[in-house]
Amino acid sequence: MEGSEFDEVEFFRAVQKSGTRALLIGRRALVILGLPVLTADYDFWIHIDDADAFNRAAEPFGLVPTRTPDEARRRGRYVLENLEKVDVLVARVVPTVDGVDVSFQDVWSRRRTLDLAPGVSVILPGLDDLILTKKFGARPKDLEDIRLLQVLRSEEAKENGES
Repeated sequence: MEGSEFDEVEFFRAVQKSGTRALLIGRRALVILGLPVLTADYDFWIHIDDADAFNRAAEPFGLVPTRTPDEARRRGRYVLENLEKVDVLVARVVPTVDGVDVSFQDVWSRRRTLDLAPGVSVILPGLDDLILTKKFGARPKDLEDIRLLQVLRSEEAKENGES
């Protein structure tokens, strides 16, 4: 099996340059935060008006959308794929499994930006919001991810002198 030549840092650079309001969610976000999880794909939640820009940013990487931006907005999600897979959530509000409505705009307003390389950053939800996004599906691995995020949140609170 041949390995992928996908350049993650350049992909994040392209997303950043596109101006897309894109939040990295899912396990790749946990990896970026330094948590010990494995994943083979990328998950983004983008602003409902930014699907075209996001797709253009992904195009040089050979990532092909499974739906047009209009179809994606109607369905609330789509995938960009080739040897890599990028799941894209494109909805104003997504409910958690326990009935909490999570608004993209609210999560975006509390986002955190992390530097990956010189001139390249990635935008993630804050820890509380990232925990909420893990409740969109609440699979067994999501429950473990929530536990890890809660530990990280507790450690960050201690470092900041919060209780």
